[in-house]
Amino acid sequence: MAERLQKVMAQAGVASRRASEKLITEGQVTVNGKRVTELGTKVEPNDKIEVNGTPVEGNEKKVYFLLNKPREVVTTASDDKDRATVLDILKDVPQRIYPVGRLDYDTTGVLLLTNDGDLANQLMHPSYKIDKVYVAKVKGIPTNDELKALRLGVTVHTIENKRHRTFHAAPAKAEIIGVDKAKNTAMVQLTIHEGRYHQVKEMMKAVGHPVLKLTRERYGMLDVDNMAPGEYRELSYDEVQNLKNGKQYRRSSGRL
Repeated sequence: MAERLQKVMAQAGVASRRASEKLITEGQVTVNGKRVTELGTKVEPNDKIEVNGTPVEGNEKKVYFLLNKPREVVTTASDDKDRATVLDILKDVPQRIYPVGRLDYDTTGVLLLTNDGDLANQLMHPSYKIDKVYVAKVKGIPTNDELKALRLGVTVHTIENKRHRTFHAAPAKAEIIGVDKAKNTAMVQLTIHEGRYHQVKEMMKAVGHPVLKLTRERYGMLDVDNMAPGEYRELSYDEVQNLKNGKQYRRSSGRL
C-alpha cells in the first residue's frame, strides 16, 4: 500500500514528519535513485529510499531515550557553528534518533529522543496538550497581577529571523516557588502545553521579568530528578505507554 514519503521516513526513524518534509524539500531524499522534492509523493513498500545516500530501513526497532540535557548543547542533529549536539551525547545509540521538540542552547532538563515518528508527532501536536513544566530563575519578583496575566495568556511581541512576530500564548499555570529579595530574583514554575520558539523566555519577558536561568523539570510524567546533566537512559515499556496515553502527574521541585 502506498504511503506518503514523509510518513514512511518518520516511521523508519529518519526524523519527525516535519523534519522529514524539510529533508524532502531541500532535495536530500531520493526514491529509486531519483531526487524527490514534492511533499505529496507516495512510495510503495519495495521502493528504495535514501537520505543523502543512506538507505532508509523500514523495520528499525523503535527506541525511546530520556536525556537530562546540559547547558551549551544544541537540540539538533548537526550545528553550523560546530557546537556540541544532543546526538553527540547519545552517539553510542545505533538507531537514528532525534529530539522531540527542542530546548535552547542554555536551557537544561528533560528531553525525549526517539525514532518513533508517530509518537513524536503526537507529542508535539498542540491538541495533545502534554504538560511541559519549567522552572525559571527570573529578574525581579513577579506580582500577583503579572502571574495572573500568565495564567490568562499573554501576548508576546518578538523578533525571529529578523522578522517581527506576535503570538498570544495559551494560558499557563504559574506560581512563585522561591524568592531571593537580596538579589531581587524569583523562581517561577510554569506549566505550558505549547512549544513555540523561546516560549517561556518570551512569556516572562512580556510581563517584565527576563529569564536568567531555565530548566525543564518535567515532560508529561517524565523527570530527570536522579540524573546528572548529560546522563541518559532508555524509557521502560510502561513509560512509553504512559506517554502514548497522555498520563501526567504534577509536582514541584523548585530546583535549578
